[in-house]
Amino acid sequence: MPKVSNKGKQMPESPIRKLVPYADIAKKKGNKVYHLNIGQPDIKTPEVALNAVKNADIRVLEYSHSAGFESYRTKLSQYYKSQGLPVDVQDIIITTGGSEALLFAMGSTMDVDDEIIIPEPFYANYNGFSTASGVKVVPVISTIDDGFALPPIAAFEKLITSKTKAILICNPGNPTGYLYSKEEIQQLAEIVKKHDLFLIADEVYREFIYDENDKHYSVMNVPGIEENAIMIDSVSKRYSMCGARIGCIVSKNKELMATAMKFAQARLSPPTFAQIASEAALETPQSYFTEVIEEYKERRDTLVSELNKIEGVKVATPKGAFYCIAQLPVKNADDFAQWLLESYHNNGETVMIAPAAGFYSTPNVGLNEVRIAYVLKKEDLVRSVQILKEALRVYNA
Repeated sequence: MPKVSNKGKQMPESPIRKLVPYADIAKKKGNKVYHLNIGQPDIKTPEVALNAVKNADIRVLEYSHSAGFESYRTKLSQYYKSQGLPVDVQDIIITTGGSEALLFAMGSTMDVDDEIIIPEPFYANYNGFSTASGVKVVPVISTIDDGFALPPIAAFEKLITSKTKAILICNPGNPTGYLYSKEEIQQLAEIVKKHDLFLIADEVYREFIYDENDKHYSVMNVPGIEENAIMIDSVSKRYSMCGARIGCIVSKNKELMATAMKFAQARLSPPTFAQIASEAALETPQSYFTEVIEEYKERRDTLVSELNKIEGVKVATPKGAFYCIAQLPVKNADDFAQWLLESYHNNGETVMIAPAAGFYSTPNVGLNEVRIAYVLKKEDLVRSVQILKEALRVYNA
């Protein structure tokens, strides 16, 4: 009998999606499931993007340029410049989601068995992308006690070897919601410059920042690391267009971009209709973002406030994105999350959460933590935390 690859066996399950069969069972039993497990916004996609697809006059659905529509890249460059980012058309390659951009970044900067340092907890699929690329993740742990701030630079220095090729951050962070300060970004810039490393920044949540005095600092804004900096971006969260699967890889490093272009050519081109929608989405008025950010800020404040009312729960207040990590009074959040769906309901309702251990690559870390996405309306968040509170009481009885 033919066998699957070792690489395939090593590919990690998604901590976000692996509980879906249990959620399906819960629903078949007639229970309502509040989905706090996945970053799928309930915010409406901008009409201008949807209309562009509906009204597209296409006779032949042909390939686009491997780098994406030139018209889209031109408008995207203008958008970045309006945000204070010095990004030109030639600095952009459109990808099939931010996921492909990350795969291109790893493929272009690292060989098999090379190492990438990532502060954890981190977006779970970084483990998958690394495995697919034959790259070893070297984690540096941040903790809930200091809100998941950047670990000391000395901790990074200790981990750098001849195999280290890059440092990867998510800013603001998934799953923590942490927003790196200008000083922290500058510290990272200094270390990648010193050791000739790439600094890959996943900035797909750039607009989702909630406190008046906080500001996002992009790696594209740091002088002196133009050859080191790689930005990953996506329309998924910005415009609530997760299903479009359009992202981009951005860098001033010409050799890096020429290499990434070979990966882009090998997969031919990004999807046409999704590029049409994404290009049109750039015409979305600022009022859309103002309303969205205000809504998410209220949701964040509601969720954190309600979680803090539960005895034994510890939560780090996120500054951006739309996730938080909560520490629960349980030994194993995986077991608890499965029990919530398989064996528990409160008046016919339960909640689905993402166990946080899957957001670490260090074994046996984060076992009592969960990631909660505040992508539901405030009333549903309040009800979800009520269910969670009662469920913890029953589970621990």
